[in-house]
Amino acid sequence: MSAATHAPMDLVAIRPQAGTQAFFRHRQVGEHVLVTNFEGNFLLLTQAEFTRYATGSVAPDSELFTRLSSANFLRASYDVRKAAEAVKARRGFLHAGPNLHILVVTLRCNETCIYCHASRANMDRVDTDMSKETAEKAVELALRSTSPFITIEFQGGEPLVNFAVVRHVCEYAGRRARELGKQLQFTMVSNFSLMDDEKLAFLVAHRVQLCTSIDGPEQLHNAQRKLPTMDAHQRAVHWIRKINQRYIDMGLDPTLYHVEALLTTTAASLPLWRQIVDTYVSLGCKALFLRPIDPFGFADRTRLRLEYPRSAYLEFYRNAVDYMLELNRQGVQILERYAGIFLTKILRGEDPNFLDLRSPSGAGIGQLAYNYDGKIFSCDEGRMLHEMGDSRFLLGDVRTSSYRDLVGHETVRAMVLASNLDGQPDCVNCTYQPYCGTISTFNYKNQGSIFGRMRESSVCAVHKGIQDYLFEKLAARDPHVLATFERWTTHRPREHFVQEATSSPTTSAPPVQSPAEP
Repeated sequence: MSAATHAPMDLVAIRPQAGTQAFFRHRQVGEHVLVTNFEGNFLLLTQAEFTRYATGSVAPDSELFTRLSSANFLRASYDVRKAAEAVKARRGFLHAGPNLHILVVTLRCNETCIYCHASRANMDRVDTDMSKETAEKAVELALRSTSPFITIEFQGGEPLVNFAVVRHVCEYAGRRARELGKQLQFTMVSNFSLMDDEKLAFLVAHRVQLCTSIDGPEQLHNAQRKLPTMDAHQRAVHWIRKINQRYIDMGLDPTLYHVEALLTTTAASLPLWRQIVDTYVSLGCKALFLRPIDPFGFADRTRLRLEYPRSAYLEFYRNAVDYMLELNRQGVQILERYAGIFLTKILRGEDPNFLDLRSPSGAGIGQLAYNYDGKIFSCDEGRMLHEMGDSRFLLGDVRTSSYRDLVGHETVRAMVLASNLDGQPDCVNCTYQPYCGTISTFNYKNQGSIFGRMRESSVCAVHKGIQDYLFEKLAARDPHVLATFERWTTHRPREHFVQEATSSPTTSAPPVQSPAEP
C-alpha cells in the first residue's frame, strides 16, 4: 500500500529528548515510521513506538527496548566496534582501484535509437573506430589499476562494427592479465543485429559476457530501436535464444548463464509494464532493470517526446514489481535490479558495488571510460557529455597519461567529494543515506553542479520512491515477498566468465557491477 494513502504522522512535532537514543534518522513509510542509524541498521516502528523512542520514554523492560538495543539504536548500549565493522563492510570497495574499464571501440552504429545516449555516428564514419594501438594502450592503463579484478566492457556505438579490435583486445588483454597476475572478465553491450556464428564462437570461447537491449514487446522495441529493415527486436530475440541455448549445451546453469537485457523506460513504456515483464520472462531473462531514461546524447534532444514525471515512473515501477513478485509466487524466477541492489544493502549490510549507487560513486575510483580516440573520462556519462560538447570530465589520453595522473586527477577528487553522502547537505540526514548513492555527472547535467540539489533531483525522487516501496513491502511481512527478497539478495558468482590469473593476487575486491551485469 502506498505511503500516500495514509494520513502522515506529524513527525516534526515530536521533539526527541536527549539521553536515551543513539543517532537515528526517520521517515514515515505507509503506516510505519522507519528509523535507520549511521551504520545502516533499520527498524520499522508503529507510530506509538516511534513516539516513545523519540521522546525517550521506552521502558527498559519492554520488548521495544530490546529491539532498539539489539539494533544499536540506544546510547547506553551502543556498540561502537560493531558499528565501525558494519561501516567498513559497506565501504569495502574503497580498498580497490577502478575495476570497470569501458572501451568505446567505435561510435558507428547501424541502429537509430530515439533515446541514444552514446551520440552514435553513421556507419560510414570509420574515423570513429578505435585502432588496435589505442586499444592496447587502454588495456595497459586498465591493468595498472590497483584492483586485482578487472572488467573490460566493450561499448559503442555498436561494438560488433569494429569486431577486429574487440578480437584483438580479448587476445591481448587476456595474455597481459595472465602475465600480471590479474583476474579478468569481458562484457559486451550489443544490439546483436551484426552477430554471426563466427563472431559468437569467438566471444563464447573467450568467455565474453553478452548483454543487449530489449525495450519490451516487438512493437515498442522496433519503434524505439530502429533498423532500416524494422526488425531490431526479431534479430535480438534470435540471438538471445541462440546464445542461451549455447550455454545450456556447454553444461552451464541457465539460471546464472544467459544473455542479460537492458530496458530504457520511455513515456511509451509506462502503460506496458505487464507486457514488458512478460517479454523478459519469455526470453529466459532472470533480471529486469527498470531504468528511467538518461539525459545524455540524443535523449537530450528528444526529451519532450520521451520524458515523463517521475511520479508516473514510480507508479510504473510499483505495478511492474508487484507483478514480478506475483510471478515469483507462482514459481517464475525474475528479479528487478534496482530492488536487488537496494535490498542487498538493506538486508545484508553489504554493498554489491553497483557504481551508480555507491557512496562515493564509482567515477574515477571504480571505473574509467576510454573513448575511441584514446581520450579518457571519469565515467561513461562523462564521455557522453564530451560527445555533446562539454569536456569537463576529461581526465587524459592513453598516449600521455599515467595511471596516477588519472585516479589522482582533480576532477576525480572533486567527484568523490561530491558523491560522498556523508557530506551532501540534502543526504546527510536522509533516512535512506546508508543505502543510496548520487551521480555527479547527472547532477551536473541536470542542475549545473556536481553536488546537485537532491530535494529537486529526479534521480533522488526515484531512489526514495523505490525504497519507500521496498520498505512498505518489508513492513507488510508477507512471507512469500520476504522469501523473494531474500533470493534477490543472494549473490552467486559467474565463475565461468572470470579468467583466472596465473598467480594469485595478494588482495581481494568485490567484482564491479556494471549496467551489463545482473
